[in-house]
Amino acid sequence: MREALDRELARLTQESIRMVSLVREMVQKSAKALAEQDPGLANEVIAQDKNEVDPLELKIENDMIVLMARQGLVASDLRFAMTIIKSLTDLERAGDYAAHVAEDVIVLAKEPPLKNYVILPEMAHRLAAMLDLIAKAMAERDQEAAREVLRRDDEVDGMYESVTRELLTYMMEDPRTISKALTLMRIARSYERLGDHLENIAERILYWLTGRMEKKPEDVHG
Repeated sequence: MREALDRELARLTQESIRMVSLVREMVQKSAKALAEQDPGLANEVIAQDKNEVDPLELKIENDMIVLMARQGLVASDLRFAMTIIKSLTDLERAGDYAAHVAEDVIVLAKEPPLKNYVILPEMAHRLAAMLDLIAKAMAERDQEAAREVLRRDDEVDGMYESVTRELLTYMMEDPRTISKALTLMRIARSYERLGDHLENIAERILYWLTGRMEKKPEDVHG
């Protein structure tokens, strides 16, 4: 009985990691589409969100609910089950934000770029690394990998603040840049919010592994 349950839990872990990988691919594609002003690649991201990420979320959630109904799960198994179910929501929202970036890229690609995009692709690179750490934390029950996600989200937040200040300067110096700058700010915000969802997942993984909900100091007091 326990062996069958462990096999099913392992399968659901693998499918959850697959969803992490899909979102990572979307983040990377969105950044490449932005850097290359490629609306075709941006459309691939949007389609991937609708046709792959969203259906996989529903499948894993349904399978987990069925497992919980049929099996008598012990406390650690229940924490794992709830971690996966809640993380699915954050992963799905992360995929949505990558798709939002792609939608904005399609708008930006219609005109010459405002500037060389440096910080925004770097934000995407940091987010992809955070997704790698989440996959590692899930697969290896690695608490330190989950905590590293929390630390790296601070870096993404700092980059968001930096690019926002830069774009505000563009708008004040030349009102003709306002439309493009606002779209770029929306992209930066999408990446920042995506990072917040990855932070949520890391916190839930730590709860699964330790039985305690760990938050960054600013999350506790703010």
